[in-house]
Amino acid sequence: MKSDPTFWILARATGLAAFVLLTVSVLAGLVVKSRPFGTRLKPATATDLHRTLALLSLSAVLLHIGTLLVDDAANIGLGAVLVPGLSPYRPVATGLGVLAFELMVLVYASFSLRRRIGQKNWRRLHSTTFGLFALAAGHGLFAGSDTAAPWGLGLYLGAIGAVAAALAWRLLVPPARPQPRPRPAAASAPAPQPKEEPA
Repeated sequence: MKSDPTFWILARATGLAAFVLLTVSVLAGLVVKSRPFGTRLKPATATDLHRTLALLSLSAVLLHIGTLLVDDAANIGLGAVLVPGLSPYRPVATGLGVLAFELMVLVYASFSLRRRIGQKNWRRLHSTTFGLFALAAGHGLFAGSDTAAPWGLGLYLGAIGAVAAALAWRLLVPPARPQPRPRPAAASAPAPQPKEEPA
């Protein structure tokens, strides 16, 4: 009796969606404060956009994990999605994905802890996003079943190239300075009327 492939298809789809959303989130974090984008977006708007994309990516990863857990063909247990190297399927490549997921949770949680841990520590923690992205890319390239297809390999290599280009742009192009708001013109006093000379 053949097993139902529905969960396996969903696992592949959510894994790819998670990687695409992670890529867009990283690109947003790199680009939104650079020129010319940084001059058009308010800092709060840029932060909200980046945070929303990160949440969508994390949600897709949770769906990816959930579908793998319920798929009989994958034979993945709870320990395998929490401890790197426990998966019977390509343990090293799958372990990269586990590490990426755990780092993603940590980085996303840091948004709420930003004031408590301080801006400097938050930036250091947030810079691990590049390592997170590298782990996720490695997981997709070496554990993903769609990597053998030209479109799958192209997706991963295109994402890596886009992030590398955006990082180079961020390093070479100075951050955009917020445009000063124009001051409202002061109400001009009425011009003094000339005094009439007595006749």
